[in-house]
Amino acid sequence: MIVAHTFLAARRALAGTVGMVPTMGYLHEGHLACATAVRATSDCVVMSIFVNPLQFNDPSDLARYPRSWDRDLALAERTGVDVVFAPSVEEMYPEPPLTRVTVSGVTEGMEGARRPGHFDGVATIVAKLFAGIRPDSAAFGRKDAQQLAVVKRLVHDLNFPVAIVEVSTVREADGLALSSRNVFIANRKAALGLSRGLFLAADSAGAGERSGRTLEEIAGRTASRAGAVVEYAELADARTARRIPTLDRVAFLAIAARAGEVRLIDNVVLEPDGTADRGTRLDGPSILGGS
Repeated sequence: MIVAHTFLAARRALAGTVGMVPTMGYLHEGHLACATAVRATSDCVVMSIFVNPLQFNDPSDLARYPRSWDRDLALAERTGVDVVFAPSVEEMYPEPPLTRVTVSGVTEGMEGARRPGHFDGVATIVAKLFAGIRPDSAAFGRKDAQQLAVVKRLVHDLNFPVAIVEVSTVREADGLALSSRNVFIANRKAALGLSRGLFLAADSAGAGERSGRTLEEIAGRTASRAGAVVEYAELADARTARRIPTLDRVAFLAIAARAGEVRLIDNVVLEPDGTADRGTRLDGPSILGGS
């Protein structure tokens, strides 16, 4: 495995068809599932590890974001990653950027409303990675459903020749969606309220419920009863990330809540017939040290 710190070195290390996995490090099985997904159609897999400052509204949140360089390299190599692209801030932003990428519409609700500028940071870094690395495909997890919608619209609008590979959410054995922030969870009961609420709502959709408000209420009420402080539970169009009143198209039911001091997001993808992608569960403990 080659570790490259500049775009030039990364490009020189790549050959054939290229599959990419953009990450901010502190890898978990969800990231590794993305690498496995693009490996199936790529000659070379490149994983970026870069904690992007443009995505953070709070400097203290950026400073606190978990990092584990040696561990990440070992996991990437074990998973068959060919090139790790780990640029410095100076490589990615030689000067304070005057150009930022904004994807309107899909960024206006949910996370976009609560984290101003966050998705501009996401869209800008993804555009820079795609322009500099020039991958043929890139994998993103469904766990960040609104982000996935942003990236897909970015690729569509800017004509990036990159196939976006969607990877189901990977969950710990008890259902908790994997996230690098899970290492900070002290109140696991409250954290599990998010997935349990989503699964109960998915059960209801499978039984014929189509009202967005009802599905939202099931998810939010269950999480609240578990001790989570719910910020929102919304049924949204999977393509536009706009809230919808009825499950009549491919959608995702998303929830954001605080479990103690940790803010978590989760979702299930729902089909119009009520079938759901609830993600895949690990057979044993997560490499993050979960259940």
